[in-house]
Formats: sequence, structure tokens, C-alpha cells
Amino acid sequence: MDFGAVGKCSAQHPRPAGLSLQYGTAGFRSRAQCLDHVMFRMGALAALRSRATASAIGVMVTASHNPEEDNGVKLIDPHGEMLHPLWEEYATQLANAEEQELQKVMTEICQKEAVDLHRDALVFVGRDTRPSSMKLSQAVVDGISVLGGQYRDYGLVTTPQLHYMVCCHNTQEQYGKATVEGYYEKLSKAFIELIKKANSSSSGDSPRHLKIDCANGIGALKLMEMERYFPQEVLIHLYNDGTSEKLNHLCGADYVKVHQKPPRGLDMKPNERCCSFDGDADRIVYYYKDTDDRFHLIDGDKIATLISIFLKELLVKVEETLKVAVVQTAYANGSSTRYLEETMKVPVHCVKTGVKHLHHKAQEFDVGVYFEANGHGTVLFSKAAETKIRQLAKEEKDDEKREAAKMLENMIDLINQTVGDAIADMLVIEAILALKGLTVQQWDDIYTDLPNRLLKVADRQVIGTTDAERRATTPPGLQESIDALVKKRRAARAFVRPSGTEDAVRVYAEADTQEAADALAHEVSLAVHHLAGGVGAPPQP
Repeated sequence: MDFGAVGKCSAQHPRPAGLSLQYGTAGFRSRAQCLDHVMFRMGALAALRSRATASAIGVMVTASHNPEEDNGVKLIDPHGEMLHPLWEEYATQLANAEEQELQKVMTEICQKEAVDLHRDALVFVGRDTRPSSMKLSQAVVDGISVLGGQYRDYGLVTTPQLHYMVCCHNTQEQYGKATVEGYYEKLSKAFIELIKKANSSSSGDSPRHLKIDCANGIGALKLMEMERYFPQEVLIHLYNDGTSEKLNHLCGADYVKVHQKPPRGLDMKPNERCCSFDGDADRIVYYYKDTDDRFHLIDGDKIATLISIFLKELLVKVEETLKVAVVQTAYANGSSTRYLEETMKVPVHCVKTGVKHLHHKAQEFDVGVYFEANGHGTVLFSKAAETKIRQLAKEEKDDEKREAAKMLENMIDLINQTVGDAIADMLVIEAILALKGLTVQQWDDIYTDLPNRLLKVADRQVIGTTDAERRATTPPGLQESIDALVKKRRAARAFVRPSGTEDAVRVYAEADTQEAADALAHEVSLAVHHLAGGVGAPPQP
């Protein structure tokens, strides 16, 4: 392998002086004009990773819910999962290396990982709709090509579609066809089978209307392509479709979740079902307005609860010993945890914030449901569970059990098990609501969220945490202060954790009233400011 060519080609993708970036859960993200060198180097790293794993690797150019001026990149591992943590470190080293060190860093990675440089490399490349994405994805292709790798450019795709296609290719298409059409066909076939059951059990084929805010992103393009695959009784209405406004500006799942209000450009009538995707279509939240004009958000916790109830009911019908578990983070609303554990008798496990922690934990169960409150999540079925369900769907003599097994089989095919996927999750939710005959309000009424508040505090000292980030270990005395403040209120809970994306501490509090939650969050913020070397004036209420 001629690493000399890398130096020559790299000079055309120079690194801005003094720029240092860290590969995190979201990959790299920054202003688009700072990322050309990162894209080139990640293309090269993907070619090395492909050789190290003897598999196709994905590179997605996107900054998800960030403003349109930003961009980013993340690598996708062979089964459609996130990049291995050790290779995240290599990505950071490579992105920050000086020009003259590039060859040395690459050589070290190859030695550590015993990369066979004579093996073929194949990288799948995709991008979102940002103005900067086409040029940046060309830099990725340059990086792949300079190391003699082959690439397949999928152009404009959602992030979950690229994860799906990487997995399909590396399972010799056992998971599905590695094309966008293959994705549409697999999901729509499973969805139609499920909706058929709903229609046969309800009176007539009344149309199911859904308003979708596409965040002016890739989700709109892909839903337009997929619409012809949908059954005629499902009517989707697209808003913020990218034809006139900026990506993620005053719209999208993140905006709706943070501001607790509908996106711009979507006119809501009382009790209409609405949902929002984020910029790269890997998150979804639902919402509606009641007859008193009050806005109701249905976030990832309620999505996980709806899916868990449905899957558990089906598993009870097939009388299998397969178990459902739900994985949450500390941000999950306490009401959701209590409802799942106490009413539904579904075990709940709490892990550190970050999709990779949730995904990893969910792999431990027959059926693992995970969603972050922000609407990013999916369902994982173990190999054994999937085999058993497919066998029952084919061979079970008892009609009711066989039908339940068939519905489970269709759910397996409808869910994108590689990663959170707004399109797949939307179809799962729509199928469940139709099958259970639930309105959006009835879904919302399953349990009542405890009022909560999320704040940010700038501090000088790193806060240490334990117990899935629910308790602080440093600085001394902080956890004791939080415990004392929580004790003063009913149904209260609070925790602090260092942000994974910015230089700040996040403070979360919940209690029986909004006033109590707000006051608790403020008091905990003051404790952080006082004990962890707060920056500037103390937080104001």
C-alpha cells in the first residue's frame, strides 16, 4: 500500500490550523467548512476498517438535528451498528493528525489491527440534504479511493437506510436487499400485512390520516418515494418538506421536544395525530392538540411503552417463554418506569446516556425495546427469539397462536433493528394504534408524565457519576445536597451529569407539580454552581 499517495491527496484536503475534534456517539460534527479534511480521512479509515473486518463499512455524511450550516460524519460497522469504540479513538487520532504524521498514524492503526492491505475494501457512502453534503461526500470518496478501496455511493439517503444497507450486504442479503427499493419493499410488505389484520377486525377501511413534519430534511424525499408502497387507507400529509425553508429551522423532532410546541408550518386541528422526524430521519416524536388547545408531546418513553405492551400481549398469546425488557436512560420519565414495572410487569434497565449503551444492553434480552426520551430507538430480537417466532408462524397448529406469531414476524420485518429509524418506527406505531383501535389521546392517557425540567450549568470541575449517571460521586457533598433537596418534595427525583456534547453539566428534575420540578432543578443548579466551581454568576430561577 502506497501511503505516499495519501500525503499527496491529503494536501488537497488540508486541516485547518488549531482545529481539534472528538469522535463521539454522533461521530464528528462541526461547521461544514471545517470538515473537508475529516471527510477525506474518514474515507481512508473506512477503507482500513473494511479490510480489518472483511466487510462493507458505511460512511454517512450528516449532522442530524444540527443547524443547516453544520455537517458531520459517522462510520457504520458491519452489522449496521455504530463504530467500535477502539476505532472511534483511531478516528479522533486520524482527524487531528498533522499532515506530516498521517502516514505514521495510518501505519500504526494497520499494525495494531493486523490490517491486510491486499484485501479488497468496500465502503457504502450516503449523505443528507445539506448544501455542503455533496462536496463533503466527494472528499470521503477521495479518501476511500486513495487507499485502493471500492465504494458504492447511495447519494441522498436517511441515516437508518444506510445502516440497513450495510447490514443487508454483510448478511449476504439475509436481512434484506441492499437497495433503497429493497428497504421500501420489506417494510411496506410487513406493514400491509399488519394493517390488513386491523381492517378485518374494525368496521370498514376508514382512512388513517397522519401529519408529518419532515424537518425540511431527507425524510421528506424518502417518504415521497415510499408513498406508492403504502396501502391506500393510510394517508400521510408532509409538512416542512425542504422545498422552501432551512433544515431543522423551527421544526423537527428536536425542536418539538425541547420547546414543547408544534413546528412552524404545521397547522394542527384538535386531536389530529402528528409526528416530527429529525434532519436525518433517525428520531421521531408524536404530538397532538386537545380540544382546549393544549399541546401534548408523546416522546420516546411513551413510544417504548406502546411497543412493549403490544409485543408482550402477542408473546402471551403464543405462550412462549420469550421475555420483553425495556432499556432506558436516567432521562426517562419516572411515570413510564413505574407503569412498565408495576402495571405491565415488564423489567426496565437503566444505562448511561448514549444510543450505543442502550443498544448494547438491549442485545441481552429475547426482545429488547430501547428508546431515548428524544425519540431515538428501536427493538432488538435475539437470533433464538426470531427463529422461534418464524417457526411458530409457519408450523403452529392453533389458529390464534399462529396468527399472533405471524404478527410478531411482521413486526420483526417492519422494525429496523440496526438503529433508530423514524420511518420504520412511524409505521410500527401506526400499525399498533390501528390494531389496538387506539386514538392518539388514548395512547397518551396510558400514564401521565411527571412534570420535569432540564437545565444546563457551566462549571469548572468534572462531575463524576455512577449508577447509570443517576448519582454523583464527585465533587464531595454534591450527591448529599441533591438527596436533601429531593426529600423535600413529593414524587421527586433529580440527577446531574456532564454533557457529552458541550462543556456544561445537565441538571434534570421531576416532581408532582411543574412548580416543584422547576424549583428543584433550580436548587440543584445552585448546588452544582456552589460545589463544582460554577462559571460566572449563580443560575437565576
